[in-house]
Amino acid sequence: MASSRLKYLSLGVLVFQTTTLVLTMRYSRTLQGEGPRYLASSAVVTAELLKILTCVMLVYRDHSYSFRALNSIVTQEILNKPMETLKLAIPSGIYTLQNNLLYVALSNLDAATYQVTYQLKILTTALFSVFMLGRRLGVYQWLSLLILMAGVALVQWPTDSPGAPEEQQLSAGSQFVGVVAVLVACCSSGFAGVYFEKILKETKQSVWIRNIQLGLFGMVFGLMGVFVYDGDRVRESGMFQGYNGLTWTVVALQALGGLVIAAVIKYADNILKGFATSLSIILSTLISFFWLEDFEPSSVFFLGAMLVIVATFLYGYEGRPSPNPSRA
Repeated sequence: MASSRLKYLSLGVLVFQTTTLVLTMRYSRTLQGEGPRYLASSAVVTAELLKILTCVMLVYRDHSYSFRALNSIVTQEILNKPMETLKLAIPSGIYTLQNNLLYVALSNLDAATYQVTYQLKILTTALFSVFMLGRRLGVYQWLSLLILMAGVALVQWPTDSPGAPEEQQLSAGSQFVGVVAVLVACCSSGFAGVYFEKILKETKQSVWIRNIQLGLFGMVFGLMGVFVYDGDRVRESGMFQGYNGLTWTVVALQALGGLVIAAVIKYADNILKGFATSLSIILSTLISFFWLEDFEPSSVFFLGAMLVIVATFLYGYEGRPSPNPSRA
């Protein structure tokens, strides 16, 4: 009973985190307020810092709340093993790029279209797992990937909409930027996720220690991005310009994401994870239409979204008996 409660609790938190992050990030990037808008690059760095602090607290808890044990494990596993730590530089840099791309995507796409399109990470993760881990996919999984591509293609199918030609041209250009950002993020997510899984399988280090290592490199790469792309704005108005309660909510939800996924992998399975993803897509669509009012679904979109949801379930269906279930 306790295991069952943890399973559904972790899935409930995943649905809440995924849906709320997408909607609040979209709202925060389109909200017209006074003063400068917060820097996406700064938010990425802050989220990494928060994730590191959270993982440090989890390691502290796992070692009976002993500062001496915490200091020993961090020194032993991170400082005294520089080559093991350096292995995390590659996925960390890619994750940093991915997190910045998600802000670009949600600045140019409505929440519903983003949610459905971003499920292409299932495809990229599956393909990278085949080539990098030697994983074999079953017939249902290959079929689900084909259905997934068809569904995402339908979601991106152009539709006629009323409005001035200038507005349509601007909207089309913004959507193109958003879609490209999502596609690159899907590729980076697939590669980094499989690479990270490969590292976890080759060592016995705690997943929290690995996340601390990822976060440390993520902060370094993130700070480089801040000063390369937003250096002038940071020198003018500070790194935390435009921050408010909504911004801190987005940062906290982004930091929480990786920890929630770890809990879902531990307590749940692919089928229930697919259910959570599907429910998140439905909720994002409804809230984007009724609350944000930046999305008007068409019949083609609904068909594409349904295909993506079916593909998500179908991929997890044959993942259960597999000796190495995919973490896509």
